[in-house]
Amino acid sequence: MNTPTQTPIRRRGLLAACAALALPAFAQSDKPVRLILPISAGSGVDVIARASSVAVGKALGQPLVVENLPGAGGITGASAVAKAAPDGLTLGLFSNNHVINPAVYKKMPFDAIADFTPVTVLGATPLVLVAGKGVAASNVRELVALVRTRPDDFNYASSGNGTIIHLAGEMFLEQAGIRVRHIPYKGTGPMVNDLLGGQVQFGVVALPAIQAHIKSGAVKAIGLCGAQRSPAAPEIPTIAEQGLPDYDVAGWFAVVGPAKLPAAEVRRVHDAFVKGFESPEVVEAMARQGNVVKPTSPEEAAKFFRSEAARYAALAKKANVSLD
Repeated sequence: MNTPTQTPIRRRGLLAACAALALPAFAQSDKPVRLILPISAGSGVDVIARASSVAVGKALGQPLVVENLPGAGGITGASAVAKAAPDGLTLGLFSNNHVINPAVYKKMPFDAIADFTPVTVLGATPLVLVAGKGVAASNVRELVALVRTRPDDFNYASSGNGTIIHLAGEMFLEQAGIRVRHIPYKGTGPMVNDLLGGQVQFGVVALPAIQAHIKSGAVKAIGLCGAQRSPAAPEIPTIAEQGLPDYDVAGWFAVVGPAKLPAAEVRRVHDAFVKGFESPEVVEAMARQGNVVKPTSPEEAAKFFRSEAARYAALAKKANVSLD
């Protein structure tokens, strides 16, 4: 039998429990999750992160704060993730560059495989070879012919030495049988600015980061770098179908945590990102950008990282890319 003092206490407890259920998802924790991007604002992965951060944060039950930490081809941002506590409050959204770096840098402050916990490879984003509007070429055949006649008049840009953008450019030059000066930038934003301004003549860029400029006519899309055309830009032919059949490069994006992230936390983060990327607004954004979203399991992600590291080690060696 309840005493007069017990009943109000129990009622207050019940009301508090009901109120908690009615609170928004973010109220489950007041600690935000840092999602570190080891690249500059304006890059393809940056566009993806910002389009999905609210939905993923809701799925996590915590605010997801996107933080750009560019530098040294992605090493600066990756170092911040490697040094973080394995508590799920610091994650990284990495791209191909992460597994390329060990092959191009003579010294690394971390082990790109052992010092991280792969959570999921979320999907891939198309890369596109573009040329400035002042370049008298609109396709691969015309660009190659033009460069062969005046090679000293051309530069190609990249978002940084040893990046996937750099290696994609090197692969194009090699397969096309041409050679021009390479101009590396500190991130996609500065690179795109100089492409627009005509300081450099062509380069590879993630489609989401350059698509608006293609549509406006500020730059020309020479060809998509992947094996298939993108539903987001079906009018752009692939480089492969324009005479370089072996050319196939795509950018992927993956969620990682520090080493020794507990299995339960790996699963929680994995499921939250999958759920976030299934939300209607993110599905629409990814389709509009041309991204293909196919999340892997943590185990599949770990295997993929190892295979990609081996693939790019061979490519970097072939391109003779080596950095201090």
